[in-house]
Amino acid sequence: MVTIERESGDSLPYEGVWRFTAPAVDASVPQARHAVRDLLLRQGVPVADDVVQGLLLIVSELVTNAVRHAALLSPTLAVEVAVGAEWIRVSVEDNHPYRPTALETDHGRTGGRGLLLVREITREAGGACDVEHTATGGKVIWAALPLKPTRTV
Repeated sequence: MVTIERESGDSLPYEGVWRFTAPAVDASVPQARHAVRDLLLRQGVPVADDVVQGLLLIVSELVTNAVRHAALLSPTLAVEVAVGAEWIRVSVEDNHPYRPTALETDHGRTGGRGLLLVREITREAGGACDVEHTATGGKVIWAALPLKPTRTV
């Protein structure tokens, strides 16, 4: 089950920070993706469809990584969605201290390229992503995208 909390202040109606917590189990991947999608719709966030699709793929990849690689030390994960006037940021936090790295393409493997995909989606959208340590010894992986996609020539 996904639990939602919101921080708000004086801002545009769609601006705010929402935090979802969920167990680090496979079922949390689609639940987190649907919760983010529903949040964007419910708040009326003015975001282009291709940005939403990229954002939902990022959420899926990051939650999947937390479930697959951090669940032993982090039975709960958190997904945070922060929406500003011109950007949206999603982050996934767990309590595992291991800092993941994006693997380069290895055609012999069927997995292990989630962070590489996150990095590429973020770059193509004109955004930024990173991994940071938390004060409790875990990590948070985040990606920020502009609400409107940048145009490439």
